[in-house]
Amino acid sequence: MKLDDRPSPWWDRNRHQDRRPFLAARGAITAACRTWFTAAGFVEVETGVLQVSPGNETHLHAPRTALIGAEGETLPRYLRTSPEFACKKLLAAGEDRIVEFARVFRDRERGDLHLPEFTMLEWYRADEPYEAVIADCLALIALAADTAQTRAFAFRGRNANPFAEAEWVTVAEAFRCSAGIDLLATIDGSEGNRDALADAARGKVRVADDDTWSDIFSKILVEHVEPHLGQGRTTVLYEYPAPESALARAKPSDPRVSERFEAYACGVELANGFGELTDAREQRRRFELAMDDKERLYGERYPLDEDFLAALVAMPQASGVALGFDRLVMLASGAQRIDQVVWTPPAGKA
Repeated sequence: MKLDDRPSPWWDRNRHQDRRPFLAARGAITAACRTWFTAAGFVEVETGVLQVSPGNETHLHAPRTALIGAEGETLPRYLRTSPEFACKKLLAAGEDRIVEFARVFRDRERGDLHLPEFTMLEWYRADEPYEAVIADCLALIALAADTAQTRAFAFRGRNANPFAEAEWVTVAEAFRCSAGIDLLATIDGSEGNRDALADAARGKVRVADDDTWSDIFSKILVEHVEPHLGQGRTTVLYEYPAPESALARAKPSDPRVSERFEAYACGVELANGFGELTDAREQRRRFELAMDDKERLYGERYPLDEDFLAALVAMPQASGVALGFDRLVMLASGAQRIDQVVWTPPAGKA
């Protein structure tokens, strides 16, 4: 690319003026959300960005750094991928309704829907079922649209009415309808049967010899399921299969699925929430399996936050959700790229 062909920097006056309406919408939506949470009895918290562990999910990658201690020792640290561990420690400490507009960081992410640094709106309700945070999520999506004076979201040829009653569909139903796969038939107890899912997926996605059950699941979800979600109205995709439960507890009546949901509009994932797991032993097991997979795929693993695992023992039953705030603003304001709705976009190609 010739020097003259490069786009002007974000701080160019003309380019900034083009983005200014989106940024104004961001400010209004931020204020409206804060008012909503205050009225609902939430306390806004601020938790630390530097963490001993950035999170222990296979495909999430965190920037590394280090602190120098008082004696000159090097203390490895990570920029967090989520405020989740810190927020749950606050639940263990006795807080019961908390919310954070958290700056979080992800390596290996840059595109129309991804930034290496972004804002995650995350909140928790102690002693309340995860249906409560699903209702919160749907209310905030409508609030953002109303604040931006938007009657319908539109993105990449898809449309969704944020004020319409949401579509609720289980992951198993979505796989059956969109891919013709009986997903629950590939789960034994709470474990995925890799060969069974590989057989069911044959001819629908490319299955590599070293793909795990979760790898195949993700391919089907991305290629066959997600494009149909949030069409015409918001979709709540819930009851994620047990192998994809992450930090969610199992559904009491069916251990093959978990109390985990995601919310979609226009095919865009907006939120990911859980009925929170409070079994420290089970959470450790899941983390260790995830780190084994990370090491196999990427040649690295992150340490476990032992304080977090200890705090789970004292944490009450709770529900929580992380909402991609920049994505919500993008849809509500009519922007077409996530970097249009942040005040200082990162350098580099989108």
